[in-house]
Amino acid sequence: MERVTCTINEQTFEAEKGQTVLEVARANGIYIPTLCHHPRIGQAGLCRICIVEIEGRPGFQVSCATQVQQGMKIQTSTQRVLDTRRTIVELMLADGTHNCISCDACGDCALQEVAYRLGIERSPFPGAPKDMAPDAESPFIIRDMNRCITCFRCVKGCQEHVVNEVLSMAWRGRESRVVCDDDRPMHESSCVFCGECVQLCPVGALREKKSEGRGRTWEMRKVRTTCPYCGVGCQLELHTRENRIVKVTGAEDSPPNYGSLCVKGRFGYDFVSHPDRLKSPLLRRNGTFEAVTWDEALDFAASRLGEIKGIHGADSIAGISCARTTNENNFAMMKMMRAAVGTNNLDHCART
Repeated sequence: MERVTCTINEQTFEAEKGQTVLEVARANGIYIPTLCHHPRIGQAGLCRICIVEIEGRPGFQVSCATQVQQGMKIQTSTQRVLDTRRTIVELMLADGTHNCISCDACGDCALQEVAYRLGIERSPFPGAPKDMAPDAESPFIIRDMNRCITCFRCVKGCQEHVVNEVLSMAWRGRESRVVCDDDRPMHESSCVFCGECVQLCPVGALREKKSEGRGRTWEMRKVRTTCPYCGVGCQLELHTRENRIVKVTGAEDSPPNYGSLCVKGRFGYDFVSHPDRLKSPLLRRNGTFEAVTWDEALDFAASRLGEIKGIHGADSIAGISCARTTNENNFAMMKMMRAAVGTNNLDHCART
C-alpha cells in the first residue's frame, strides 16, 4: 500500500493513500467532530461540522470526504474553523427541539458533545421548533422528527447497509424529514425492525421504546456477549442497570455483525429477566420437580445415559440440538453424542 506524508496542526504523520483527513486525524488522536459520518456507512459530507482548512485550497474542506495527499498541510481548529462550526451547531439547535434534560440520549448524543466542546449553552438564533407528533406506535422504536438533524445516517444505513430500503428523506428545506416508505407510520410500513437506524442515529430522534426512561447512559454498565438466537455469533453489548438489561446494541468493532442485528437480537432480551425463566435445573422426584445443583443434574443425566447404553446399546439414544445457540455449542453436542455416547442419532431443531 502506497503511503503519503501529511501535516496536521504542524505535526507530520504518515498515512495510507486513499485515507481521508478525518481517518488520519482520528488515528493519531486529533479531535474532529462529525454528525453525519459513521465508519460503517462511508463518506457523507453533509453536516459540515468536520470542516478543516487545507493550505492552497480555498474556503473549507470536509475532512470526512477529502483524501490526504503527499505534502498536504491541514489545520483542524483555527479560529475561522471553530467559529464556522459554532454557527452550524447553533443553527441546528435553533431548528429543532433539543432538550437534553428530558432526552434519553443525554450523555450519548453527538450534537450535545459537539456543543459542549464548542462551549455552546444556547443558540443565539430565534428558534422555531418543529411541532411534529412523535411516531410511537411501533412496538420497538420511537421516531421523534423534532429532534432530527437530517444527517442521513439512518437513511444510508437502511438503504445501503442492511438494504431494507424503508427509510428515505422527503420534502425540501426546513420541511425535510425522514419518512418510512410513502410517509407511513413505522408500524404500518415495510420496516422489519432490525434497529439499524436506532444504532446509527447520533441524537435522540430514533430511540428504543422499551428502554425509554429506564436510565441514563452513565448509569449503565456494558457487557459484551454473543447473541443466543442463532449460530451466526453476532456480538452484543448489553447495557445493564441494577443487574437488568435496559437495552442491547450491536458491537461495532467485532465480526461477524459489526454493529448490525436482527429484530430478535436487538429487542428480544426480555426473557433474561422473565419471572417464569428457570434459574436452576429441575429433577422429578416423587412425582414433583425439585430444584437441584448443576452437578447433581449432570451426574444424574450421565448415569442414566450410561445405564440405557449398557442395557440397550448406544443407538437406543438420540440427541437433538438447538438453533438458538452458537455453532460451537452445536459442535460440542455433536462430539458428545458421537464420541462419548457412540451414536450418530443426532438431529437439529432447525431442520424441517
